[in-house]
Amino acid sequence: MIASRTSLLIATIAGCVVLQPSRAHAQWWGSRAPADFEECADSAEKVATKEARTAALSECNAKFAGRRKPGGGYSYFDFMQNRNFDIAGPNPTPEEQKQIDQQYTAYLDDQRRSSIAAAFAVKQQQLEQTSLKNDNEKPPPTTGNIGKPPVAAGDIKHIKVTNCAQHSFSCDWPRLSEGIKDLKKALFGSSSSKAKRS
Repeated sequence: MIASRTSLLIATIAGCVVLQPSRAHAQWWGSRAPADFEECADSAEKVATKEARTAALSECNAKFAGRRKPGGGYSYFDFMQNRNFDIAGPNPTPEEQKQIDQQYTAYLDDQRRSSIAAAFAVKQQQLEQTSLKNDNEKPPPTTGNIGKPPVAAGDIKHIKVTNCAQHSFSCDWPRLSEGIKDLKKALFGSSSSKAKRS
């Protein structure tokens, strides 16, 4: 019984000690709590020391997310999206916060799509440069087929593939492309049958 009273007394004293500084600290703005950031910042400027003013302005910033607009109303700056949102009061309502969050999700989707498109463009440019480089490195064509037997079209594909470095994209792509064309023909029929249907 005595231990529980002692624990209760210690808890009460600790609570008073913890609450006392915040109550004293909150009094810097005067008798009435500020209605928005601008009122809060005006009160903070009247605090005596520079350190106290900095702390007070930091508290104002944490307390109020919105900033007063010249024509009335408030604006909330979302630094993650680098844009402003109009809000009704000094802080976004739950509904306004939900709309801001939805806009942020859309913003992230746009960023992701842009990154993918940029990466694809870079890859495409690299492929084109590799293709041009390979074209420039080919020996000039010989005139006539003197001493060489004629080569069938299927053999040409085989010859090109065997001259490529193994697992290089520029050599694997034609094989993959042909495989996709064959798969399309198997699944959807030839392009001439599509033209007849149209």
